[in-house]
Amino acid sequence: MRTLFAGICVVAASLCTVATPPAQAEVRILASPGGQVGPFLDLFERVRASGERVVIDGPCLSACTLVLSMVPRERICMTRRAVLGFHAARSMDRRGRMYAEPEASGLVLQAYPSGVRNWIIRRGGLTSRLLLLRGRELAALYPTCR
Repeated sequence: MRTLFAGICVVAASLCTVATPPAQAEVRILASPGGQVGPFLDLFERVRASGERVVIDGPCLSACTLVLSMVPRERICMTRRAVLGFHAARSMDRRGRMYAEPEASGLVLQAYPSGVRNWIIRRGGLTSRLLLLRGRELAALYPTCR
């Protein structure tokens, strides 16, 4: 009888595991200073394909903001700590000197969702100066995480 009861419990536990939907997977950005564009494009392509939700929970600067262009808006949310930072595209030459990439900046600007793009344009566009989007202005463009 004890063995039969144990077997029933194992089967019942297995059915509960199968019947319970998995928790929504998410990617949480706590602090990203950005960096080279390529790895961010690869990462956000995988996130888009996976169906995961993106929670921005701190600074997401420079190349990190490409998430806005690659993951659907309905799968992105912001916490009160979220800050998005935008600047013009730039590259480094072999001697380590930075130089502007105006064509790349234009492409990136066009790739941002219209609300973000318009916010950037109202502030003078993408330049070498870092533009920070946060607080109420950010909350007007993206939902707050629950």
